[in-house]
Amino acid sequence: MTEPSGLKPDTRDRALIPDGFKWNLDDIFADWGAWEAALGDLEKLMKRYQAFEGTLADGPDRILAASELSDELGQLLYKVYQYPSLMRTEDTRNNDVQARLERVKIVLAKFRQATAWYQPELLRIPEATMREWLDATPALAPYRFGIEESYRQQRHVLDEKGERLLAYASSFNSTPSTTYSMMADADVEFPTVTLSSGEEIVASHANFMQGLFSQRKQEDRETLFKGHFSVYDAFPNVYASIYNGVLQRNWYLAQARSYPSCLEADLDEDNIPRSVYEGLIATAKNGSDPLRRYHRLRRRVLGLDRYRYFDAYLPLVEVEWTLPYPQVQPLVVESTAVFGDEYRATVDRAFSDRWIDVYESEGKRSGAFSAGVYGVHPFMLLNYADTMNDAFTVAHEMGHTMHTVLSNESQPFATSSYSIFVAEVASMTNEDFFLDLLLERETDPLRRVALLQHAIDDIAAGFYRQAMFADFELQAHREVEDGKPITAEVLQRLYLGILGEFFGSTLDDQEWYRNTWARIPHFYGSPFYVFQYATSKAAASLVHQRMTEGDESVRRAAVANYLELLRSGGSDHPIALMQQAGVDFNTSEPVDALVATMERLVGELEQELDALNS
Repeated sequence: MTEPSGLKPDTRDRALIPDGFKWNLDDIFADWGAWEAALGDLEKLMKRYQAFEGTLADGPDRILAASELSDELGQLLYKVYQYPSLMRTEDTRNNDVQARLERVKIVLAKFRQATAWYQPELLRIPEATMREWLDATPALAPYRFGIEESYRQQRHVLDEKGERLLAYASSFNSTPSTTYSMMADADVEFPTVTLSSGEEIVASHANFMQGLFSQRKQEDRETLFKGHFSVYDAFPNVYASIYNGVLQRNWYLAQARSYPSCLEADLDEDNIPRSVYEGLIATAKNGSDPLRRYHRLRRRVLGLDRYRYFDAYLPLVEVEWTLPYPQVQPLVVESTAVFGDEYRATVDRAFSDRWIDVYESEGKRSGAFSAGVYGVHPFMLLNYADTMNDAFTVAHEMGHTMHTVLSNESQPFATSSYSIFVAEVASMTNEDFFLDLLLERETDPLRRVALLQHAIDDIAAGFYRQAMFADFELQAHREVEDGKPITAEVLQRLYLGILGEFFGSTLDDQEWYRNTWARIPHFYGSPFYVFQYATSKAAASLVHQRMTEGDESVRRAAVANYLELLRSGGSDHPIALMQQAGVDFNTSEPVDALVATMERLVGELEQELDALNS
């Protein structure tokens, strides 16, 4: 495997970081000149597409021509949008790149408004006629699922004037999230707090989270917590007003499209039954005993008389463990051996062919992601800092990357995009196999405890916490649907009630967390989104179990079903695709399996800690 040599560069100057640690966006466009030409081509294609207005009923050939042109548009759009978007993540301060990205967004907004006619015109064709056309025209096969979806959702599509009106209003949809970001990110001033050592530190997002993991004294964690949350506790009414804007917008849009609730309006896009969402919450609450057992264990090990939520992140053992990126690459490759040689070779190529932007640099976007570019390959953004968590992030994002690769290789463009409901299964399954490999090889007792805690914390955060958030969103939206006012006190009551249902008496001073809802960006920008982290975590646990337990034939079949899920892209509803992979969310089996995994891991952690103490 070709890989960059050496350890983490001792610089945040991007120009000084070796190219081997940076993605190669030349794979999309050679330069800005090529991008400008493609943007011009995109605008020409959009004009051609608009010429189909009023002709769809002429026959299947017109539907086919419009669909093929839509594919051509979409593939070019991926490139034209992602080139400046990815470049902007390299340096968010670059106004020239931002301006180019805004140009693409403006073109797209105009296009959406100018093509609001398409869906209503398509649905004026009788469904029986359309089915005859689909049956008689093999070339329409790649578009069949999308067309049938339009008819399934037909009663929620407005006439042309209505759709155009909603398109005009769409520019206001992001106002609550933008306002929240300005309040919580741009204009926020976190206080400076003084730790027991005398050190002064700004209680910012990054410092607060880092402190929860690193400050061994509870009084210092409490100081950071109170300083950080002071900006939310000081303005609960403002945050409640912003969130009320989100709730009222969602209820307006649901009613405009004749949905009985905000939840059903959101889930209908992927045809996910309401029972899946509600069942997740109920099963997570009923299965919270392992979560409570874990926090009772933490209280005991950490020796705390009073145990608060900000104590839930501190490592149970202190261990020095550096995992340099070049060392992690072959481990990630090896952890995917169960998926076959071709899969492993592609993972190897992602590392060697510069699909990945590895290290932090000045102005670079924080966090990590994998972004697909149909017809090219995915691009992974990291901010690798040689920690164990960073190593798991590589495995996680590689799961997304491989999902995109397999989907794009197997599906036509029209059905290549997969649902978020399915997406996180790939990333979390990769993490499970990476954990297996590290635990299999690791003999150091402190590191084994650290690995087990990581796995448990991952379930606590990715499943239980997200199920809590999902419950909060559901209850808050139902308040609005019932015509009840939304105030800070209402939201505080809802959140504290849910916190108590999940944690019982294992957390002290729960009242301190009454304004946690104000701190969760997903509530403002992506309503009803986070529950998919919880379902994905459950699905990943179940498919991992089936690929690693039982006789060889059962395990081989589970691997084949899983890879077929990744290759299926968006060719069917996510619930149906998951069923084909052996995961049925119409039952509680996936969530029950994850609860059982949590119980097993907590038991193993207790054994490792007992052995360590003895």
